[in-house]
Amino acid sequence: MWSRLLPWRWIVSRMARSRGFTDPVALLARLSRFAQPSEVSEPIELLRAGVAFHARGLLNARAIQHNLDWAWPYWVERQFDPRDVAFVPRAFSITHVNLTNRNWTAVGQPDLDWLPVVDPRGLLTPLLDGWSLDAAVLAEGGEWLLPARAPEAEQRLLFLPNPTIETQTRNAGATLQTDVDLIWEGGRACCRLRVKGSAQRGGLLVLSVRPANPEGISLVHEVRVAADRLTLHVEEEAEVRLSRRPERVCMSEYHKGDALRTLGPEGEAERVSCHVGLATAAAVFRLTPGEVGEVVALVPFPEAHRLRLSLDQPATLDAHAPATWEQALQGTCAVQVPDARYQFLYDAALRTLVLHSPGDVYPGPFTYKRFWFRDAAFILDALLAVGMADRVRRVLERYPGRQDRRGYFRSQEGEWDSNGAALWIIDRYRRLTGERLPDAWAPAVARGAEWIVRKRLPDDLRAAHAGLLPAGFSAEHLGLNDFYFWDDFWSAAGLRAAAAIFRERAELAPAERWDREADKLLAAVDRAIAQSAPARAGQGIPASPHRRMDAGAIGSLAGGYPLQLWGPDDPRLLQTVGYLMERCFYRGGFFQDMIHSGVNAYLTLHVAQVLLRAGDPRHASLTRAVAELASPTGQWPEAIHPHTLGGCMGDGQHVWAAAEWVLMMRNLVVREEGQRLVLGSGLVPEWLAAGASLRLGPAPTSHGPVSVEIAPEAGGARVTWRGDWRGKPPEIVLAVPGHERLTVAGEGGSGLQRRNGD
Repeated sequence: MWSRLLPWRWIVSRMARSRGFTDPVALLARLSRFAQPSEVSEPIELLRAGVAFHARGLLNARAIQHNLDWAWPYWVERQFDPRDVAFVPRAFSITHVNLTNRNWTAVGQPDLDWLPVVDPRGLLTPLLDGWSLDAAVLAEGGEWLLPARAPEAEQRLLFLPNPTIETQTRNAGATLQTDVDLIWEGGRACCRLRVKGSAQRGGLLVLSVRPANPEGISLVHEVRVAADRLTLHVEEEAEVRLSRRPERVCMSEYHKGDALRTLGPEGEAERVSCHVGLATAAAVFRLTPGEVGEVVALVPFPEAHRLRLSLDQPATLDAHAPATWEQALQGTCAVQVPDARYQFLYDAALRTLVLHSPGDVYPGPFTYKRFWFRDAAFILDALLAVGMADRVRRVLERYPGRQDRRGYFRSQEGEWDSNGAALWIIDRYRRLTGERLPDAWAPAVARGAEWIVRKRLPDDLRAAHAGLLPAGFSAEHLGLNDFYFWDDFWSAAGLRAAAAIFRERAELAPAERWDREADKLLAAVDRAIAQSAPARAGQGIPASPHRRMDAGAIGSLAGGYPLQLWGPDDPRLLQTVGYLMERCFYRGGFFQDMIHSGVNAYLTLHVAQVLLRAGDPRHASLTRAVAELASPTGQWPEAIHPHTLGGCMGDGQHVWAAAEWVLMMRNLVVREEGQRLVLGSGLVPEWLAAGASLRLGPAPTSHGPVSVEIAPEAGGARVTWRGDWRGKPPEIVLAVPGHERLTVAGEGGSGLQRRNGD
């Protein structure tokens, strides 16, 4: 009550002015004028995440630049080095954050909600947002092999029984290799770090506990070694179990510097306590000249972190082992193409999807380890496309519980695409599985559709945004609050989805109502686009009717991909693609100026998908560019720095990007267009020229799963398909580029497409 009666704005303004500060209330008011008026200026979740992100940045600013003699993570060693292209001046930067090499790769097991991450030089962060383990070699004579400072490293993702990150570094006199995976040991999930090192003249192999991770400082106040010297206890909440006793364990607190500076007997200790939170510890092992020394460290998942897991997460961490990787991938859609890079990226992306869907789906293992309806729509669509319907169903079963009383599927307030995304993916599940949806889902679908109907602005407003969704923050890669066409396309698709779901239930009245509402919304979009004509000068569709053409126009492609509300050759889509490719591409990929300020793999593939639908061969060069931008472990950060080619925004392993790669690979071979299946339309000529067959399947479709093989033959390409159709077979279009296009009946069979001109 008192908070409403007291004039807080006046008090804050007066206090600020009396002390010579800028009036924060007036400043915020001015800032809000850059965006369209909205009921939510910025989602509180983003504000909370931003505050946490920059709070760490303040710690980084305090700790790192004054202690550059410490061993820091790879991104710090590069970003703070004036000789490096990744160097960022710090003079007026209040916070120091990773803007140049946001890259990491998760390891894990199917259905375990534990995702340790490894950075490009092998630094292991076993616990979410926690401290790290690093390995190094100190050769006799004092020369260090520190991976983060090594000019080069070799890192790869191995598909062994468990996904394993292998990292190798070397210099003139020493070698170091680390392998990280997640195993089941003694009935408990454990992150395993295997370290192998050698030095020609002998020396020390060092495994150290570091108070930092790929985002920056992560406080460590206490480390102690057990009496048997085989276990390091970190913060009394986690253990590092060693496979053999170290020669000694050296420790240090902040004011004495990094423990790596004193590895002799004088640095040995049983416990270190640091009130600053920058305690370091190093287990030291003797290396025999010319021989490989090895140590294995296990980090069991700690009970303290189990308590922090959300109650709605499965977190199968004890009692019984999870499914093996072989079991998790059994029956999924396999791809075989004569391109080793594409093949590896597809196989890596499959594992990324499995890792990040332990019950919920996450867009990333670290920065974005939380749920969003928008990202989930694409990730779940990819899981459906490869036949992991059970994994999708258990996520969708939680959707009704995520809906508020208004019918809003809320990821964060102020984003108006979430209802459309939720309804669309529910219907995609129905279409691709052929299952009748549970009756318990129907009320949530109806409430979600009615929320969209109520949320639309009146059609009779005297404004370009009449009939659209309100101004909102929406997808953060589009810009400030505005009346985004992205929201309208997703909302229209959601209404169509709800109508289809209820039509199958024989509830025709609401189905017809939602179809009519979708028609009205799309008509409002057409009017708004027409009114924006002077600002866009025929160059395509802007992000909103109040924006000129800019990089935010990428969101307006949603009407073509993935929603297919517009036909493949709609000139508005193609004009938008033309503008984006001419003005907003760098290094062959889409460069997003808005917020991300980097090349986006997943948005580049959105452009490629629109081109693929239109039969434009330029899709191949965009897909190739995305393949080349992937990390050695087959991952893409959310946005890629144009010069370092490391991550500059978001999570270092972006699951939406992995989902888009899976969807692109599937659509190159099997694509749905209306009631037709289009086969082979995305194949590149060099694949056929290689003389090997291409195979994909079984790939779920709205008509049933289909398997496809395309083999080069004299004078053409033979396309063979086998479908397990649920009803009448669909019409099949054989569309291998450079060959005669054929339309045939859908029963299982084959057709020879002759090369054009033969």
